[in-house]
Amino acid sequence: MLSHEENELFTRVGPGMPAGELLRRYWQPVCYVRDLTPDDPSRSIRIMDEELAVFRFPDGSYGCMEEHCAHRRTSLAYGFVETDGIRCAYHGWKYDRTGQCVDQPFEPAGSTFKERIRLQAYPAQALAGLVFVYMGPLPAPVLPRWDFMVWHDGRRELRRQPPLNCNWLQIQENTADYVHTYFLHGHMLYTEGKRDAYSMRLYRPFQRYCFQPFEWGQVKAWEYARTDLWPEAKEAGAMLIMPNILRFAYDMHWRVPIDDTHTLVFAISYKPGDPAPPDEQDNPPLVEDEPQYRPDGRIARDHIWAQDRLAWETQGPVFDRSLEHLGTSDRGIILFRQMLREQIELVRQGKDPMNVLREPRDIIELPLDQYVQPREGQGMDLRMWDYFDARQEWFDVPEGPARTPGFVA
Repeated sequence: MLSHEENELFTRVGPGMPAGELLRRYWQPVCYVRDLTPDDPSRSIRIMDEELAVFRFPDGSYGCMEEHCAHRRTSLAYGFVETDGIRCAYHGWKYDRTGQCVDQPFEPAGSTFKERIRLQAYPAQALAGLVFVYMGPLPAPVLPRWDFMVWHDGRRELRRQPPLNCNWLQIQENTADYVHTYFLHGHMLYTEGKRDAYSMRLYRPFQRYCFQPFEWGQVKAWEYARTDLWPEAKEAGAMLIMPNILRFAYDMHWRVPIDDTHTLVFAISYKPGDPAPPDEQDNPPLVEDEPQYRPDGRIARDHIWAQDRLAWETQGPVFDRSLEHLGTSDRGIILFRQMLREQIELVRQGKDPMNVLREPRDIIELPLDQYVQPREGQGMDLRMWDYFDARQEWFDVPEGPARTPGFVA
């Protein structure tokens, strides 16, 4: 368990808060490229308790600054995006890309008033159909080019789901907890009548599991016994990329706080094969997620994204970890919290936390799990198992429900 003070350390994301300052050291996705069009190039967003406007300039580049005009506080999300800045729709005050006010049409000629007006502005870039913003101290680090975000021998797809009504940490800690997949997903799908081979991949007898840190965060491994639908298997993956990314097979998720009690999940997936048409390379299709609430207002139980929502939201808007009781199977969560505490301390010391890149890299190739095949003649071919070492901790699962799919209590 955590004390109240430790819980606050990890969960509060506003400006000046320890976790908020850590998350601001990274480029965070804030919207989709498809959200910003030539006809409707600006949008209001709330990220880490800051109200912002993000916009697309006519040349295809992006900008981001605090949402409300310094004059009368009208939203710049409804402003006029011009070649070199954005102009407020109310009285025409204009701000350049740095947030500096450069025009006040109704002030006297020669007035220097505009020189004393500046809004907070943040660097913004697009990559793989997502618009990223960096909200930390300058100079900004390099925007990471994760492998399949820049591969061109397949197709990318983006997925959007409604905001989650809970703190970001509840979602990211789930990435450090692989054993939840058996009951929350496998057993729940089984009890909902979904018993095809794909649904039952997470409902194999759990024999053992392990966790360890690696260069980008944390990796996990597990062993399954055979079933009628699946052979026995020893697998590894479900990477936790510090501080707020999940990477599993050809899927990558960013868990981006809106504020302390609401979170956005940005998801991108990749399918090897025929390359996407040129217009989809940088602007992949965006799929809206299926409904996660039933008509009666309860959370659905028949698909994985809704099951995750059930687990996270019912812990409360901000999970009170002083009430939890962690066991051996929570070793991954304990390890993640240790890593999180270390990175927060580095930021307090004025240092870069892990995964902040200062030198450009054409591509960052992550280790391959059992679902990702090496790409002939391209990139690295290190498997996930090549990253395990003496820090690897295995834990056996005793005989019981977790080794008996379809059990009846």
